[in-house]
Amino acid sequence: MLSSYPVSMEEARAFWQKALQDAAEGHRVIFGAWEDAKLRGTVTLITGMPPNQPHRAEIAKMMTHPDARQRGIATRLIQAAEAEAAARGKTLLVLDTASDEGAGPFYRKMGYSLSGEIPDFALKPHGGLTGTLLYWKRLS
Repeated sequence: MLSSYPVSMEEARAFWQKALQDAAEGHRVIFGAWEDAKLRGTVTLITGMPPNQPHRAEIAKMMTHPDARQRGIATRLIQAAEAEAAARGKTLLVLDTASDEGAGPFYRKMGYSLSGEIPDFALKPHGGLTGTLLYWKRLS
């Protein structure tokens, strides 16, 4: 049930409209994995950084539909984002993921290093707070 999520449909729509606007302006790249005309996964590469951080980018909104997990979709999405970051001259990627039921093991498998945890960082989809784990990866 959608009403149990911490973000309303209107807020989610506004978020993605702003994200697509940022992409059109060159501040982010949004990758999607499609199967039979259905969006199965997505990841965003945020490239619009402050002037003192032109060397880095951020991975955000990595999501894979539950029915599409364990099929390599997330791996291919993250690899595409990393390749795009490298093509843009980025040498450092950062990201965060929920402490509770987050994708920490996946990011470690992909070569990301854990920096630490911030408690009570975000709302869980079905209520309550969760910490976030901060990860980073150098690109060669």
